[in-house]
Amino acid sequence: MLRKLSDEIADCYRHAEDCRHKADAAVIPTAKEEFVEMERRWLFLARSYEFTERLADFTDYSETLAAKP
Repeated sequence: MLRKLSDEIADCYRHAEDCRHKADAAVIPTAKEEFVEMERRWLFLARSYEFTERLADFTDYSETLAAKP
């Protein structure tokens, strides 16, 4: 069974936070840069999921309004 999109969003933010902590703790500059880049990608994915969720909510709402006589 697929998890709700909201769960996926929360997971993305947790991964991003973990990457941020690892970046802050990294001593090697290239490692720090890699963790910051991973954080950025997790945040982008979370925001993409959020947009998809909002769009689905809007579509459902619009279809509900269109179905009313």
